[in-house]
Amino acid sequence: MQHDLTVFIVDDDPSVRDALGLLLGVRGYRTAVFGSAEAFLQGWQPAWSGCLLIDIRMSGMDGLSLQLELIRRGCAMPVIIMSGHGDVSTARAAFKADAVDFLEKPFDDAKLIGAIDEALSRARANQNVLQRRSRSASLLSELTPREREVMQLVVVGRHNRDIGPALGISVRTVEVHKARLMSKLGVDNVADLVRISMLDQQD
Repeated sequence: MQHDLTVFIVDDDPSVRDALGLLLGVRGYRTAVFGSAEAFLQGWQPAWSGCLLIDIRMSGMDGLSLQLELIRRGCAMPVIIMSGHGDVSTARAAFKADAVDFLEKPFDDAKLIGAIDEALSRARANQNVLQRRSRSASLLSELTPREREVMQLVVVGRHNRDIGPALGISVRTVEVHKARLMSKLGVDNVADLVRISMLDQQD
Protein backbone atom coordinates (compact mmCIF):
# COMPACT_ATOMS: atom_id res chain seq x y z
CA MET A 1 0.00 0.00 0.00
CA GLN A 2 1.30 3.44 -0.97
CA HIS A 3 0.39 5.19 2.28
CA ASP A 4 2.13 8.47 1.40
CA LEU A 5 0.09 8.85 -1.80
CA THR A 6 -3.47 10.20 -1.95
CA VAL A 7 -6.46 9.28 -4.11
CA PHE A 8 -8.14 12.59 -5.01
CA ILE A 9 -11.85 12.09 -5.77
CA VAL A 10 -13.53 14.78 -7.88
CA ASP A 11 -17.29 14.22 -8.33
CA ASP A 12 -20.29 16.51 -7.95
CA ASP A 13 -22.50 13.70 -6.60
CA PRO A 14 -22.20 13.54 -2.78
CA SER A 15 -23.38 9.91 -2.67
CA VAL A 16 -20.62 8.86 -5.07
CA ARG A 17 -18.01 10.79 -3.10
CA ASP A 18 -19.19 9.17 0.15
CA ALA A 19 -19.29 5.68 -1.34
CA LEU A 20 -15.81 5.98 -2.87
CA GLY A 21 -14.38 7.51 0.29
CA LEU A 22 -15.76 4.63 2.37
CA LEU A 23 -14.72 1.93 -0.10
CA LEU A 24 -11.15 3.20 -0.31
CA GLY A 25 -10.85 4.25 3.32
CA VAL A 26 -11.59 0.78 4.70
CA ARG A 27 -8.91 -0.60 2.37
CA GLY A 28 -6.30 1.74 3.77
CA TYR A 29 -6.10 4.32 0.99
CA ARG A 30 -5.68 7.97 1.88
CA THR A 31 -8.40 10.02 0.17
CA ALA A 32 -9.36 13.65 -0.40
CA VAL A 33 -12.71 14.61 -1.91
CA PHE A 34 -13.81 17.61 -4.00
CA GLY A 35 -17.32 18.47 -5.20
CA SER A 36 -16.23 20.13 -8.45
CA ALA A 37 -13.34 20.55 -10.84
CA GLU A 38 -13.15 24.21 -9.86
CA ALA A 39 -12.83 23.32 -6.17
CA PHE A 40 -9.98 20.94 -6.93
CA LEU A 41 -8.13 23.50 -9.07
CA GLN A 42 -8.56 26.13 -6.38
CA GLY A 43 -6.98 23.86 -3.77
CA TRP A 44 -4.44 22.06 -5.97
CA GLN A 45 -0.79 22.33 -5.00
CA PRO A 46 2.12 21.13 -7.18
CA ALA A 47 3.51 19.14 -4.24
CA TRP A 48 0.45 16.87 -4.07
CA SER A 49 1.18 13.27 -5.03
CA GLY A 50 -1.10 10.36 -5.80
CA CYS A 51 -3.80 9.90 -8.43
CA LEU A 52 -7.13 11.40 -9.44
CA LEU A 53 -10.59 9.82 -9.78
CA ILE A 54 -12.52 12.32 -11.90
CA ASP A 55 -16.17 12.18 -12.93
CA ILE A 56 -16.54 13.03 -16.61
CA ARG A 57 -19.87 14.91 -16.31
CA MET A 58 -20.08 17.59 -13.65
CA SER A 59 -21.81 20.94 -13.37
CA GLY A 60 -19.33 23.60 -14.38
CA MET A 61 -16.03 22.30 -15.71
CA ASP A 62 -16.29 18.69 -16.86
CA GLY A 63 -13.80 15.93 -16.05
CA LEU A 64 -12.03 15.89 -19.39
CA SER A 65 -11.52 19.67 -19.25
CA LEU A 66 -10.06 19.25 -15.75
CA GLN A 67 -7.74 16.52 -17.00
CA LEU A 68 -6.47 18.77 -19.81
CA GLU A 69 -6.12 21.79 -17.51
CA LEU A 70 -4.00 19.77 -15.09
CA ILE A 71 -1.74 18.70 -17.95
CA ARG A 72 -1.42 22.36 -18.95
CA ARG A 73 -0.41 23.22 -15.38
CA GLY A 74 2.26 20.53 -15.39
CA CYS A 75 0.45 18.19 -13.01
CA ALA A 76 1.81 14.66 -13.56
CA MET A 77 -0.66 12.85 -11.29
CA PRO A 78 -2.21 9.86 -13.11
CA VAL A 79 -5.93 10.20 -13.85
CA ILE A 80 -8.80 7.69 -13.83
CA ILE A 81 -11.97 8.93 -15.52
CA MET A 82 -15.38 7.87 -14.16
CA SER A 83 -18.60 8.06 -16.15
CA GLY A 84 -22.24 7.13 -15.76
CA HIS A 85 -22.72 7.74 -19.47
CA GLY A 86 -19.71 6.13 -21.12
CA ASP A 87 -19.26 6.45 -24.84
CA VAL A 88 -16.46 5.60 -27.21
CA SER A 89 -15.53 9.16 -28.19
CA THR A 90 -15.31 10.31 -24.57
CA ALA A 91 -13.23 7.30 -23.59
CA ARG A 92 -10.93 7.88 -26.56
CA ALA A 93 -10.44 11.53 -25.56
CA ALA A 94 -9.64 10.52 -21.98
CA PHE A 95 -7.08 7.92 -23.04
CA LYS A 96 -5.56 10.36 -25.55
CA ALA A 97 -4.91 12.64 -22.56
CA ASP A 98 -3.14 9.69 -20.91
CA ALA A 99 -5.87 8.48 -18.54
CA VAL A 100 -4.98 5.26 -16.73
CA ASP A 101 -8.51 3.89 -17.16
CA PHE A 102 -12.07 4.83 -18.06
CA LEU A 103 -14.57 3.29 -15.63
CA GLU A 104 -18.32 3.20 -16.04
CA LYS A 105 -20.67 3.55 -13.07
CA PRO A 106 -21.77 1.50 -11.21
CA PHE A 107 -18.23 0.34 -10.55
CA ASP A 108 -16.87 -3.14 -10.35
CA ASP A 109 -14.94 -2.80 -7.08
CA ALA A 110 -12.11 -5.11 -8.16
CA LYS A 111 -11.62 -3.20 -11.43
CA LEU A 112 -11.68 0.12 -9.60
CA ILE A 113 -9.07 -1.01 -7.06
CA GLY A 114 -6.93 -2.44 -9.87
CA ALA A 115 -7.04 0.87 -11.75
CA ILE A 116 -6.17 2.82 -8.60
CA ASP A 117 -3.25 0.54 -7.80
CA GLU A 118 -1.92 0.94 -11.34
CA ALA A 119 -2.32 4.72 -11.12
CA LEU A 120 -0.52 4.85 -7.77
CA SER A 121 2.30 2.70 -9.17
CA ARG A 122 2.68 5.23 -11.99
CA ALA A 123 2.64 8.03 -9.44
CA ARG A 124 5.37 6.31 -7.42
CA ALA A 125 7.49 5.85 -10.56
CA ASN A 126 7.03 9.54 -11.45
CA GLN A 127 7.98 10.52 -7.91
CA ASN A 128 11.13 8.38 -8.03
CA VAL A 129 12.20 9.99 -11.31
CA LEU A 130 11.69 13.48 -9.86
CA GLN A 131 13.69 12.55 -6.75
CA ARG A 132 16.55 11.19 -8.86
CA ARG A 133 16.54 14.36 -10.96
CA SER A 134 16.61 16.49 -7.84
CA ARG A 135 19.53 14.52 -6.37
CA SER A 136 21.39 14.64 -9.69
CA ALA A 137 20.85 18.39 -10.03
CA SER A 138 22.18 18.89 -6.51
CA LEU A 139 25.28 16.82 -7.24
CA LEU A 140 25.88 18.45 -10.63
CA SER A 141 25.75 21.89 -9.02
CA GLU A 142 28.94 20.95 -7.14
CA LEU A 143 30.94 20.58 -10.35
CA THR A 144 33.28 23.31 -11.53
CA PRO A 145 32.74 24.72 -15.06
CA ARG A 146 35.81 22.78 -16.27
CA GLU A 147 34.55 19.54 -14.73
CA ARG A 148 31.23 20.05 -16.52
CA GLU A 149 33.07 20.54 -19.81
CA VAL A 150 34.99 17.32 -19.28
CA MET A 151 31.81 15.45 -18.32
CA GLN A 152 29.95 16.64 -21.41
CA LEU A 153 32.72 15.29 -23.65
CA VAL A 154 33.04 12.01 -21.71
CA VAL A 155 29.32 11.22 -21.98
CA VAL A 156 29.32 11.64 -25.76
CA GLY A 157 32.06 9.05 -26.02
CA ARG A 158 35.20 11.18 -26.36
CA HIS A 159 38.43 9.64 -25.05
CA ASN A 160 40.78 11.44 -22.66
CA ARG A 161 43.35 11.79 -25.45
CA ASP A 162 40.76 13.68 -27.54
CA ILE A 163 39.31 15.74 -24.69
CA GLY A 164 42.68 17.23 -23.75
CA PRO A 165 43.36 18.95 -27.08
CA ALA A 166 39.68 19.96 -27.42
CA LEU A 167 39.88 21.85 -24.12
CA GLY A 168 43.50 22.95 -24.44
CA ILE A 169 44.66 20.92 -21.42
CA SER A 170 46.87 17.89 -20.95
CA VAL A 171 45.54 14.35 -20.92
CA ARG A 172 46.74 14.04 -17.32
CA THR A 173 44.68 17.10 -16.34
CA VAL A 174 41.67 15.56 -18.07
CA GLU A 175 42.16 12.42 -15.96
CA VAL A 176 42.31 14.48 -12.78
CA HIS A 177 39.12 16.40 -13.65
CA LYS A 178 37.36 13.18 -14.63
CA ALA A 179 38.33 11.47 -11.37
CA ARG A 180 37.17 14.48 -9.33
CA LEU A 181 33.80 14.86 -11.08
CA MET A 182 33.05 11.14 -10.80
CA SER A 183 33.90 11.26 -7.11
CA LYS A 184 31.63 14.27 -6.56
CA LEU A 185 28.77 12.53 -8.39
CA GLY A 186 29.32 9.27 -6.54
CA VAL A 187 29.71 7.19 -9.71
CA ASP A 188 32.43 4.73 -10.65
CA ASN A 189 31.65 4.07 -14.31
CA VAL A 190 30.77 6.02 -17.45
CA ALA A 191 27.31 4.40 -17.76
CA ASP A 192 26.19 5.95 -14.45
CA LEU A 193 27.74 9.24 -15.48
CA VAL A 194 25.67 9.17 -18.69
CA ARG A 195 22.50 8.41 -16.69
CA ILE A 196 23.02 11.42 -14.42
CA SER A 197 23.79 13.71 -17.36
CA MET A 198 20.60 12.57 -19.13
CA LEU A 199 18.47 13.30 -16.06
CA ASP A 200 20.04 16.76 -15.97
CA GLN A 201 19.11 17.36 -19.62
CA GLN A 202 15.47 16.36 -18.97
CA ASP A 203 14.89 19.06 -16.34
